[in-house]
Amino acid sequence: MNGPELQSEARRWLRFAQEDLREAERLLASPDSVPRHVCWFAQQAAEKSLKAGLVLEGIEFPFRHDLDGLRNLLPPGWSVKEAYPDLGELTAWAVEARYPGEWPEATWEDARRAASLARSVYQCVVRDFERRGVRVEGG
Repeated sequence: MNGPELQSEARRWLRFAQEDLREAERLLASPDSVPRHVCWFAQQAAEKSLKAGLVLEGIEFPFRHDLDGLRNLLPPGWSVKEAYPDLGELTAWAVEARYPGEWPEATWEDARRAASLARSVYQCVVRDFERRGVRVEGG
């Protein structure tokens, strides 16, 4: 892919991230929702945000949910690398929010924290895009 194609595909990943983030925040505001669903959408929003940066840089990435591993693939100069050195809490929701297991159920506090962290990661990536001259709609 060339520069404009990479930018277009990266924006598409960011749009998906924004949609997942909006869904997490919508569920967070709904008394009928389940906290683990908020956590899962929050994790997905952060994951797609990081992958958008990798797409923009033309870096191939594994289809895994390890947010720290994905963040570490970004080259120097991405502020999200320094601003969020530990995304393990969000990474855990990729599995723990989706399947029963030997872990505690997500709480509303977990959901609020996950949605807030995902929003911060998304916004940081958007700023990183704009610093690179890539305009993001609805960022």
